Parts: sequence; structure tokens; C-alpha cells
Amino acid sequence: MASEDAQDHRIARISSAIRVIPDFPKPGIMFQDITTLLLDPQAFKDTIDLFVERYKGKSISVVAGIEARGFIFGPPIALAIGAKFVPMRKPNKLPGAVISQEYALEYGTDKIEMHVGAVQAGERALVIDDLIATGGTLCAAINLLERVEVDVVECACVIELPELKGRDRLGDKPLFVLVSAA
Repeated sequence: MASEDAQDHRIARISSAIRVIPDFPKPGIMFQDITTLLLDPQAFKDTIDLFVERYKGKSISVVAGIEARGFIFGPPIALAIGAKFVPMRKPNKLPGAVISQEYALEYGTDKIEMHVGAVQAGERALVIDDLIATGGTLCAAINLLERVEVDVVECACVIELPELKGRDRLGDKPLFVLVSAA
């Protein structure tokens, strides 16, 4: 594991590489844009490295990435820790038989899906996304995996919006985040 000073240096680099765009996609939203993080090879590498350091050797066999930005971080983490990557997609995006989980949005509902047979009962999973806001999507991913008897070890996000209290919705599931957007 990296020393605290090295970790703090990497976290500072990651945090400074994330661009905040006010009033996107609507007034009052301070959008956390990770595309600038992806343009900085060292900050992107630091992000992946911090997750890999945390999860290597934890017997995680599944990294479940939430569409779409979980697809950016999940595969390199999965490869580095020797796990498979399972995409968790929006409805009607996967070509085979799927299992789905509905979840509430501010107005209405949405669903998240994964292929039937992508995971097996008893596997240990990490759920990853770029950001946790209200926690609805992460909760849906946890519920979907647990319905097929997968042990969700932890959720991981690059960014947390703590004022939206998404962490509270996860119950006893641990959440690891790199950057808190105050």
C-alpha cells in the first residue's frame, strides 16, 4: 500500500483533474466532469491504482460497472485484480437474456440490467461507478447482484456528493470514494 503522503498527493491530483461545470445539465447542478480526469494520464492512472491497491488480494471475482462511466473504471480494475468485468446496463442494451432491477428516480423509475449467467451464486463483487449522488443506481446494482446470491463486498466511486446522502441509502454496504465534492 502507498504511504499516506503518496496517497494524498494522488488524491489531490485526481481532485484537481475533475472539472466542475455549473448549471449542467440544468440550473443549480454543479456537474462533476470526469472527462478532464481521463485527459490526464497520470491522474487517470492514479485513480485506477488507488482502487487496485484497495481491492487486490480481497478475493473479488466480479467487478460490476454501472453504465456508462463505471465502464471506464471497471475493466482496468478487473484486469489488474484478476476479476471478470460485468456491465450493468440501462434497459434494452444487452443482447441476451437479462435480469433487471427497477429503482426510483426523482420523477418516475428506471431499470438496470445484466446478463443472466454473468455471475454465479457465492461470487464476491465490487460495484463501481464514477459518482454517488442519491445512491439509487448503486442500490439497484447491489439488489440485482444479491438477488442472484452474489456477495457485494463494497461499492466504489471516484466522487461522492455527500449533501445528497447517497451513502445513507446503501445501508450496511461499505462505500469507498476518492474525492468528496463539497
